[in-house]
Amino acid sequence: MSIIKDVINLWKAEDLLSQAWNRSYEMMELSREIFSQAVKYLRKGENIETLKALKKRDREINAYQQEVRRKVLTHYAVEQDTTDMANGLILINMVVDIERIGDYAKNILDLAINHPDQIVAEDIGGELAEVEIEVKDRFDKTIEAIHTQDAEIAKSLMEGYREQMTGLSDDIVNGVLRGEKEYGSVSKTAAVILYARYLKRIGAHLKNITTTIVNPFDSIGYKQ
Repeated sequence: MSIIKDVINLWKAEDLLSQAWNRSYEMMELSREIFSQAVKYLRKGENIETLKALKKRDREINAYQQEVRRKVLTHYAVEQDTTDMANGLILINMVVDIERIGDYAKNILDLAINHPDQIVAEDIGGELAEVEIEVKDRFDKTIEAIHTQDAEIAKSLMEGYREQMTGLSDDIVNGVLRGEKEYGSVSKTAAVILYARYLKRIGAHLKNITTTIVNPFDSIGYKQ
């Protein structure tokens, strides 16, 4: 047997597509950790060096995304079998959403770095506090649904998305634009509406990830 065949058999034994799925799950866990820390630092205040150090952890998410891509590509190059092609395409789509969540977590850290005061959601208004709590809860449930492939959890998250996430965030932003809401200084008001938008976008990417469990590939990201 040639050396190249030995290598191919080793790759097959390790099951690269399964490894890619495992890496995507680890990527989700890391993105949740960065998001949770970003929210905590925004709420309580933190020194600049700590915030900048956490921002750099986004590189780990990028590395995970690149690794998943390599493993999926290598899997199909080696196997030359496209019967499970949908799984690979779903993975590629999913890690894009996870990477985007990491970007929005970085945006929250930028708020903490550049806004001089803490942003404590429940001190600002009920809507912002609800959005923040909802995103945290959805993060936990999305990871659980992905880990267990639980379609019922996924469906419940999709059904409540528009009312629990989109509507609340839009009420904050549109209320400010219409001159109906303000949150103290111009600086603080700007920070609040940015935070509301970042939370909404994280929620949207979590929803996209959730749809991978219950939707066919061409409907991922959409409510059927």
